[in-house]
Amino acid sequence: MKKILIILILFSTNLNADNFKLERIIKGLDSPWSLTFIDEQKLFITEKPGSIKFINIDEKIVKDVSHNLNVLEDGQGGLLDILYKNKVIFVSYSENRSNGLSSTSVARAEFNTEKLDFKNIFQAEPPINSGYHFGSRLVIKNEHLFITAGERGQGMIAQDYTKHPGSIIRINLDGTIPKDNPKFINKQNWLPEIYQIGVRNPQGMYLSPFDEKIYLTNHGAKGGDWFGTANFGENYGWKILGWGGTNYSGTKIGPKWKPGYTKAIKYWVPSIAVSAITIYQGETFKEWNGEALIASLKDQSLRKIRFNKSDFISEEIIFKGNIGRIRDIKIHKSGDLYMLSDKGELWRMYK
Repeated sequence: MKKILIILILFSTNLNADNFKLERIIKGLDSPWSLTFIDEQKLFITEKPGSIKFINIDEKIVKDVSHNLNVLEDGQGGLLDILYKNKVIFVSYSENRSNGLSSTSVARAEFNTEKLDFKNIFQAEPPINSGYHFGSRLVIKNEHLFITAGERGQGMIAQDYTKHPGSIIRINLDGTIPKDNPKFINKQNWLPEIYQIGVRNPQGMYLSPFDEKIYLTNHGAKGGDWFGTANFGENYGWKILGWGGTNYSGTKIGPKWKPGYTKAIKYWVPSIAVSAITIYQGETFKEWNGEALIASLKDQSLRKIRFNKSDFISEEIIFKGNIGRIRDIKIHKSGDLYMLSDKGELWRMYK
């Protein structure tokens, strides 16, 4: 078993006139992907190869939690998002569907720090032989579970509303289907779980406490990352639209945007490889309340986006390169920020 250390290493920075400190809490994690707080001291962390860690920061406890998930680690796939809510644990993962096929799947289990007995509540159909673009973030809003299902590198599958990949999914917390999903209102040909189509690889999703909207970040190809909202029955346009990016070969994809498709709030060209997102609400950085904090992989930065409804106002780089590729970001009850780095580390950002 890989040894994990809980350590305290601090350094300060004074970038962009915002004073803050970064403290490395844990190192030695194996490709950490997501964290979720149970309370102020306890949290779960997923590792992409398939492990779930229970951590008590105050008591310096790190232990494995056994589980029954059939995870296939393949490229970008593995054990991905984790979400704790009312003594229930939800996870998203690339499920081994046999013969190299996998799907973005979601399971739930009753809370336990020793063993989690998961049962699937969603499987993206069809299963695909690909290690790309699982998406795989989870958000709960009004007793509904929202899921980002990436298009698995299949491009125009994101325009096929009879298939799940490349869409935002909305189900009830027990896996049943809400009777007010688009299929039952104005999209009768859509699969009943689909809430929105036309996304590529959305690796960030967050419910804003300010306006109750769900905000997304999505990877473009060579350019064309974006930040926007999840909208009932709409279409972000992949791969009809390129969002300002091109194919990796350099060939054109399509226009940045055109009428009839959902327009993002902010686009990045070239790509910064956007990952997790939060809409900040807290005391530590109260001057940021209501602003989006967006992490990145390739750019290794934490960025602050000021916006008003659908209008982009400004962007500021809070820091860049300090902790490596930032995979996840969550707000602690105190208002401090906790971030996972692809280097296998958990960091705290505070004043």
